[in-house]
Amino acid sequence: MSRLHPTALIFSGFFLLGLLIILWGVLLPDLNHELGMSAAQSGWFFLVMALGTVSGAYLGGKYVQKFHFLPLFAFLALTETVILLAISLAYQAWHLLLGIFFFGLFCSVMFTIGHTLIARLHANKRAKMMGLMDFMFSLGTLAAPFLVVVMYWWLPDWRWPLRLLALLLVVLAMYALWIGRRVEADPAAEPAPRHSLSYKAVLKQPVFVALALAMFGYGAVEWGNGNWFVSYASSALMYPTEQARLIFAWFTGGMVLSRLGFAYLIPYLGATSLLRLLVLMMLAGALVLKLADSSWVLSAGNLLLGLGLGGVYPLLLATAMDLAPQQGPVLSGLSNIGGSLGCQLAGLGTGLWANAAGIGTAFWMLPLVALWLFAAVWLFSQRARAAQAAASI
Repeated sequence: MSRLHPTALIFSGFFLLGLLIILWGVLLPDLNHELGMSAAQSGWFFLVMALGTVSGAYLGGKYVQKFHFLPLFAFLALTETVILLAISLAYQAWHLLLGIFFFGLFCSVMFTIGHTLIARLHANKRAKMMGLMDFMFSLGTLAAPFLVVVMYWWLPDWRWPLRLLALLLVVLAMYALWIGRRVEADPAAEPAPRHSLSYKAVLKQPVFVALALAMFGYGAVEWGNGNWFVSYASSALMYPTEQARLIFAWFTGGMVLSRLGFAYLIPYLGATSLLRLLVLMMLAGALVLKLADSSWVLSAGNLLLGLGLGGVYPLLLATAMDLAPQQGPVLSGLSNIGGSLGCQLAGLGTGLWANAAGIGTAFWMLPLVALWLFAAVWLFSQRARAAQAAASI
């Protein structure tokens, strides 16, 4: 069967997942107001979602190999539909917290399927296609605020965006089932393996330990800047909030450009050399953001950080899957777990530091985790080169 339909399915799914994951931050003020959530409960909201994400990444990496990917993807999309509709009927905070845990869990399994399926379908251009897949996710995150604004013109209620996306997930599930039936009817289709994968076996290899450390740093840098830059620029550097958001937009723009373009440099630089160049740009951008105070320099720092960081995740994961193609699900799960834990470190660690010393000092967390990511990626690139050399002997 043609790769077109499964690729279109996963790309569409990642766009919807990008919309859904960012949507909660956009809707949070309305959730707080209507459900009477305190600031502490808002913090628990994202922590519970992260716990669900880590749980889903672990389970997905270990067990999705036992099933046919397309029917499982359809089942998960329909399950997410039920969860979103249930959350849209919530009138108490604990209902929301329960729903968001399962939302994060099933989303994470869908990510694992998407990464693994694209990596297998496009083994000859794995990094490029995974970069485009993550670009679709970024496009969804950019579209989320605009979706809410437009829907609020007619339906100023936080429940309706969830219901619309639930409907789109049903369409996605029907598309996945249709593709799955065509694949089953293909006499050349391979049966699904019936064995689970082992994290322990993967983590016995130093290159994949380095991958986990790098993904931890990636999550910390992305969300450390994403969650705290606007607060830092407005509170410590005294920029108006609207201007701080515009400066931050250079970061998201850089991420999108990087994911669109990094793969075209691989034939000239090689994957490991390109990884080193990207993290060098990322580290330089993080240092500029903490040491500068001019709006133009801060914008340039955000752009540099985004350009360096955007290609790191897909390039890391694609390089790891090149080394162990059959371990794709567990490598994707390991990456999601590392990124989620890094995100929590950046969010909670910066917040605690800011309470003690102020956000101006606490924003040093960004260069520190950027340095971690820089060192971990260099370690990974060394281990990957050694593993490639050993495999070619």
